[in-house]
Amino acid sequence: VEQAFVRARKAATEWSSTPLRHRTRIMMRAHDLVLEHQKTLLDVIQHETGKSRASAFDEVADVALTARYYARSASRHLSPKPRSGALPFVTKTRERYVPRGVVGMITPWNYPLTLPISDAIPALLAGNAIVLKPDAATPLSMLCALELFIHAGLPQDLFQVVLGDGPTIGTAIINHADFVMFTGSTATGKEVARQCGQRMIGFSAELGGKNPMIVLDDAPVERTIEGALNASFSNAGQLCMAIERLYVHEGIYQEFVPKFLEAVGKLRLGTALDFSYEIGSLISQDQLSKVMGHVEDAKNKGARVLVGGEHRPDIGPLVFEPTVLDNVDSTMELCRSETFGPVVALYRFSSDEEAMALANDTRYGLNASVWGSTKRATALAERIEAGSVNVNEGFAASWASTDAPMGGFKESGIGRRHGREGIIKYTNVQTIATQRLLNVGPPGGMSAEAFSATMTKGLRLMKYLPWRD
Repeated sequence: VEQAFVRARKAATEWSSTPLRHRTRIMMRAHDLVLEHQKTLLDVIQHETGKSRASAFDEVADVALTARYYARSASRHLSPKPRSGALPFVTKTRERYVPRGVVGMITPWNYPLTLPISDAIPALLAGNAIVLKPDAATPLSMLCALELFIHAGLPQDLFQVVLGDGPTIGTAIINHADFVMFTGSTATGKEVARQCGQRMIGFSAELGGKNPMIVLDDAPVERTIEGALNASFSNAGQLCMAIERLYVHEGIYQEFVPKFLEAVGKLRLGTALDFSYEIGSLISQDQLSKVMGHVEDAKNKGARVLVGGEHRPDIGPLVFEPTVLDNVDSTMELCRSETFGPVVALYRFSSDEEAMALANDTRYGLNASVWGSTKRATALAERIEAGSVNVNEGFAASWASTDAPMGGFKESGIGRRHGREGIIKYTNVQTIATQRLLNVGPPGGMSAEAFSATMTKGLRLMKYLPWRD
């Protein structure tokens, strides 16, 4: 790890002085290469994760979308900004963005292409080098993509990859990095925050979620069912923004639930390298055991499995059926803890106020979804304690809105990816103020008392000047 940082720092020195237009050209070439070689990338992602091909394609599309967005917007985000100076006409102040140096990244297994590469793109465009630790279960997806970025013109040593166990390699990265980007569990995120705090370095973290979806009684039933399927079972539920709590208004419950259960039962399971099914495998035996444990714990404490609930080794060793339960209460692991699998708990509510209270009754706040008439659903969305809230969509609308920030409230994280915040965080913001003609302070010969009287008049006057912030 130490040698990786030595190489990265050396490469960063030249890269940070490379014109931004050159960096953006590399990202646009990488955009094209990722799309051109998507079949290989899809195969590798599926082999590593077991996810469906449609979920694998989401990763390819996200990398291309992110590369295009930041290549086109980096100049707008990173160009120095004029700011109002201390004294009108004589203080010229500007804000500029200085690369942090070497960014350490620690990424999980569930989106092994999207999370490392799409986070690396703005960091690189901001002028940094990267040392990244992918999850030990899924290193090949991002290594394949990295080869394409190098082929597009990225300097060889600028993006270092180190492999190994999390506590050892992760700690070493934090000990050498100038900034840390972490995606993973809330428990590990708190430890990352502690270690970064000891070194007084910046960090950003996207952590866990227990995401709610609210179905109001004026929601379009068929479209909402389609949205609930995607929101709950994409990537077999192994998605930070996936819906795990589904709240349905009692006025629409009897119509919605049977149709939803029927649709869940029709989802196709598989393991082939093609688009013939919707639900793939879980990542590992540990994850399968966790999902099965949550379902069994809920059943033993009184929950009902309405559909699914079974391990399907006849299809694949790590395949678990998409599952819906009701009668779930707070004594069950499934109610409070993130399952990270194809499992959703069903609840009913009678008023918008009750739905809001139920949705917010969690230590997490990453994503939420509200379905209903636009005005009513939007009003409710604004009261949900989550970093992203989708109206009449599960999670894709906010995630794919790359110009808007994405991140969590409460224990779901700190900092943001995407948008301006997603690139500025990889810089140190510097203010340069140039003073002309006279100093900020009493001019020669003026007493402090006279200066304070003059300044008081000036401050009162500036209150009425329209161009002053």
